[in-house]
Amino acid sequence: MNNRQSVLMEALPYIRKFHKKTIVIKLGGHAMVDPSIMNTVVEDAVLLHYVGMRVVLVHGGGPEITEKMKAAGKEPKFVGGLRVTDKDTLEIAQMVLAGKISGSIVSMIAKNGAKGVGISGNDGGLVIAEKTGLKDVIVDGKEVKVDIGLVGDIREINPAILETMLDAGYIPVISPLAIDKKGNDLNINADTMAGEIAIALKAYKLISLTDVDGVMNKERTELFHRLTLKNVDALMSDGTISGGMIPKLEASVNAVRHGVEGAHILNGNSEHNLLLELFTDEGVGTMITASMMSSL
Repeated sequence: MNNRQSVLMEALPYIRKFHKKTIVIKLGGHAMVDPSIMNTVVEDAVLLHYVGMRVVLVHGGGPEITEKMKAAGKEPKFVGGLRVTDKDTLEIAQMVLAGKISGSIVSMIAKNGAKGVGISGNDGGLVIAEKTGLKDVIVDGKEVKVDIGLVGDIREINPAILETMLDAGYIPVISPLAIDKKGNDLNINADTMAGEIAIALKAYKLISLTDVDGVMNKERTELFHRLTLKNVDALMSDGTISGGMIPKLEASVNAVRHGVEGAHILNGNSEHNLLLELFTDEGVGTMITASMMSSL
């Protein structure tokens, strides 16, 4: 048996296991600014769709929002590493997320032979949120409370519109925006959005594509291919996990605790890593499960 044959045979039990299962994929990192990387990821997502999975895409867009703000002569404001979203910033975010990025992903899905639909969390009452309260951040060595503006915490997901799309054979492409109960627009963290969508859809998998290989040790010399919720708690406590990995792992842990069978964090910049993670025994990123399992 040659290498191609062995890869296909290794993939077969996974394809069978995932058939008709819902897979939520969060797109982030360089894929959001490099069309060639994004197109490869979309190709993989369409392949998953055509082998029988119910695929949902959730995307971020922080770098493009920053770029568009600067082009408009508005300097992005960050306090303690957190972006402050005022009314002008939110309007730009809506234009970039629900317009440019979502539209380009839907177009790539069509070019690869499937049907995508762009939708924001504020469409059809999909996501109801409330404005985030004051955040504790460190500024000049002191802890201060900061209002980060028009950013929301998710309070309710109404997935019926997504179920209708999936049943009709569409791939939903979700922008991380929401409204509160009074109809006010809010920006949402894309990692959090993907995790909550996965829970609401009772998804089998939550996959976060980023710019790093997965969760690594403190020295960044070893990749953890398998972690349990208990392992993640320990890595959080001892400071191994820091920076941008924290919201990804928090979303992953929350999803697994609420019924998602497995959450994966992997590098989306390498070609077909998504397929290698799902369809091979070893995988290429980090998989988080409730308890240790041989494969999933």
